[in-house]
Amino acid sequence: MSGSGTRPAVFGPDGLLPADTTEDVRDRGAGRSRQVAVLPVGSFEQHGPFLPLATDTLIACAVARQIAGAYPVHLLPPVTISCSHEHAAWPGTVSISSVTLHSVVRDIADSLRRSGVEALVVVNGHGGNYVLGNVVQESSARGEHIALFPAAEDWETARERAGVRTSLLTDMHAGEIETSILLHAHPEFVKDGYEKADFVADDRRHLLTTGMSAYTESGVIGRPSLGSAEKGKELLASLADSFRPYFSLLTSS
Repeated sequence: MSGSGTRPAVFGPDGLLPADTTEDVRDRGAGRSRQVAVLPVGSFEQHGPFLPLATDTLIACAVARQIAGAYPVHLLPPVTISCSHEHAAWPGTVSISSVTLHSVVRDIADSLRRSGVEALVVVNGHGGNYVLGNVVQESSARGEHIALFPAAEDWETARERAGVRTSLLTDMHAGEIETSILLHAHPEFVKDGYEKADFVADDRRHLLTTGMSAYTESGVIGRPSLGSAEKGKELLASLADSFRPYFSLLTSS
């Protein structure tokens, strides 16, 4: 944890965009061997009839905001459109190519280093952003300081701590976890109907070929009826605790 009296990241009135000044960033990094930036990456894709298209972005921002409240990091605004091609059958979904997302994250990391912020953590809110793992692998092989968060193990720890009943396999999209986090962080965006929207499709082996529409008509795969604000709060708290070794690794290596 920060534990140094350093002022945590400042947020705008919407609670999403950071409102730091350049001096805030300078002060937060003073006396540290390596400053860490946190980049939320979400998506703009269908999440059934009761969660907004921006769900993954809202969740990535909520995780990043929790981290910024506990660690002296440089919080960045989110990347809001990513690789959502499997959701193209639903109106409103927007995607960019994996090549574009790769380039965007690489450019951001390069720009940060030029301004003196040497380490980057990408907080991924969308499971379909497979290319982010490649970005981190390639950058790390070049000797750059970069990490991807949360890992599946971090989500499993959070799931158990929060009392989430659905497995990570079943809780694939607009399910118990996502509904819980939004009920806690942004209840104003959760519409009625999640209480009766449960749908399970654990065998999704052809998902990359067929897209989501081959497995669900509603766009939901999971049990959103089990979601609660209390679970959402515990999920975020657990993820903030799980971030500690990532922060230590990037600031000590």
